[in-house]
Amino acid sequence: MAGQLILGLSLLVGLHELGHMVAARMFGMRVEQYYIGFPPKVFSFKKGDTEYGLGAIPLGGYVKISGMIDESLDTAQMNAEPQPYEFRAKPAWQRLIVMLGGIIVNVVVGVIIFVLLTYKNGNTYLANKDAKFGIVAHPLAQEIGLRTGDKIVKVNGKTPVEFYDIRDTDVILGTNSHYTVERDGKQFEVDLPNNLVDKLVDSKGDPVPFIDAVEPFTVLAVAEPVQPGIFAKIRAAITGEELKPTVLPAYQAGLKAGDKITAVNGKPIQYYHEIQQTLSKLQSKPVTLNVQRGSQTLTLNMVTTPEGKIGFAPKSLLTRTTDEYTFGQALVIGTNRAFGVVYDNIKGFGKIFRGDVSPSKALSGPIGIAQNLFGGVWIWDRFWTVVGLLSMALAFMNALPIPALDGGHATILMYEIVSGRKPSDRFLEAAQKVGMVILLGLMAFAIFNDVFKAVF
Repeated sequence: MAGQLILGLSLLVGLHELGHMVAARMFGMRVEQYYIGFPPKVFSFKKGDTEYGLGAIPLGGYVKISGMIDESLDTAQMNAEPQPYEFRAKPAWQRLIVMLGGIIVNVVVGVIIFVLLTYKNGNTYLANKDAKFGIVAHPLAQEIGLRTGDKIVKVNGKTPVEFYDIRDTDVILGTNSHYTVERDGKQFEVDLPNNLVDKLVDSKGDPVPFIDAVEPFTVLAVAEPVQPGIFAKIRAAITGEELKPTVLPAYQAGLKAGDKITAVNGKPIQYYHEIQQTLSKLQSKPVTLNVQRGSQTLTLNMVTTPEGKIGFAPKSLLTRTTDEYTFGQALVIGTNRAFGVVYDNIKGFGKIFRGDVSPSKALSGPIGIAQNLFGGVWIWDRFWTVVGLLSMALAFMNALPIPALDGGHATILMYEIVSGRKPSDRFLEAAQKVGMVILLGLMAFAIFNDVFKAVF
């Protein structure tokens, strides 16, 4: 997962900074440095007036443009007369385009990724009408009045086409959302609390189950032995525990893909949530599975994990629908999906500022991104989906009017364009310092938050 994160961030940062560099050169500005990653320097080479390099810390990058007060805080050249090739010598509208260049590139990249993935994969989903057995109401759903077997027929007054539209971000991040529920032939309304999104993540940043479909199943895959990861090694260094490969019970007992689990300790099992709930009450306990494998009926004995799991992935037996799109349709749908990321970020920040969501749950640094989004297995579609998400999220974050971010520079330039007055170099330098303190503080918080949740 670390390799995926480094590759994804390096690609996005490189393209972001390329956007600044191309825009600067388009207006005749001199670009002194183009770096991916932060110091210490790994290597560099010079071509023309520009030094191209790679830093050892792959969490960002920068372009140094002559005559611009940026994160390097190199203000020595500001004491001399402006040169025609310098950033400060150009009209404010040109400087504004240069500052927006990286954001524009991230948006374009994000849109392209979402459009191509939509065109390639279409959209495979469980139609709400095909969720024949209703919902699984996990404890959080039960808190708001739902029960397993309920059917959600409307969301905010509209009939959902896809089953998982019932937990779409528009619903979870919205305010005053509600379900129309059918139970025993009668319909009634269930209101969703405005702080629901905060409850959907536990103190370690892991997702909390809410609503799923009641699904008959077979075994899709069994988890193979896993070598200890970095956080296990950190815990071992702290506690002194011995590290061994993790072999989960299903693999050890001989469960295989295609098997149908029919009973646990003699209790009949028909749906996936039933085996989940049964095993969760048998933590670190011996269990006996009755398994149908072709024409054979097998009995498998094992001991569950401390979390009450055995280590397999289910294959749903409910019918899935796949919609395929022309390129023109994919262009519209993919673009909407890309900008939906920005819209969700805006709503998410609104929830944080209103106190509906805890910042420690909502904010993740590079460790959290690698764990929660990329996962431990390299799947190209997932990799590009996450890169597309990150590209749009980086565009949004960089557009925030915080000094040292592109949005902060753009805000000052907009002031200059509207007022006709250019802020002093002293003000720009002070704003840059304040912005750097804010950004470093946010990064430190996010990384500490990731480590704390992962280790403790």
